[in-house]
Amino acid sequence: MHARSRLRHLLRGVFAQWVRRRERRHPGAVYEAAITERVEQYESLRRAAAGVIYLRGKLDTQLRDARTQLEAAELRLGAALDRDDDAAGLPLVRRREALRAEVARLTAELEALTGEAEVAKQNLIAFGEEIGRLRDEKVRMLARLANARARVRLQRTLNGLSTDADVRALEAVREDIERQSHEAHLGHELGDLDGLRNAEADAVARAHWEELKRVRRGPLLPMIIPQNAA
Repeated sequence: MHARSRLRHLLRGVFAQWVRRRERRHPGAVYEAAITERVEQYESLRRAAAGVIYLRGKLDTQLRDARTQLEAAELRLGAALDRDDDAAGLPLVRRREALRAEVARLTAELEALTGEAEVAKQNLIAFGEEIGRLRDEKVRMLARLANARARVRLQRTLNGLSTDADVRALEAVREDIERQSHEAHLGHELGDLDGLRNAEADAVARAHWEELKRVRRGPLLPMIIPQNAA
């Protein structure tokens, strides 16, 4: 029995959580349900107020009739007194007292119904104003919710379009271009250096070559100039 009760409470809690999640996802439906409930209450109150107003009108008619009958009974009673007619006067006295009691009862009931009708009217006005405020609140709050959701979507989109990766990629490309540019410039400088080194090597080689040729030819003989040539 205890386990069954715990299971019932657990299922009730799960269902309540499910309902709350659905309410958060569909706030417009929650507002519409609240408005519908208040409209139904308004209709019930309006019917009750209509019944009270109808009874008040009915009592007011009965009260006017009772007062008219009371006035007529008092006139007849006065006439019987003038005639000193005991046979007619005693029933008229009883009739007058009954009509006075009826008038008093109807007056009290009419005053009570009048107060209830006024309260019903005030409640109807209050319910109508509350329904109007709730409808305005629904429009206003759903508009705020739509704006908030739009801002959240925008923020998520901006977060998804983060430029960090693009900046890192651009930096890598820039570094690669700079490195290749330096390599090309260094290659050009190395080419010029190789040219200088080759020219120096050629000059050294030529000097050695000339030296080798000179050694191979041997020492030069002294030049004898003839006298007659002199």
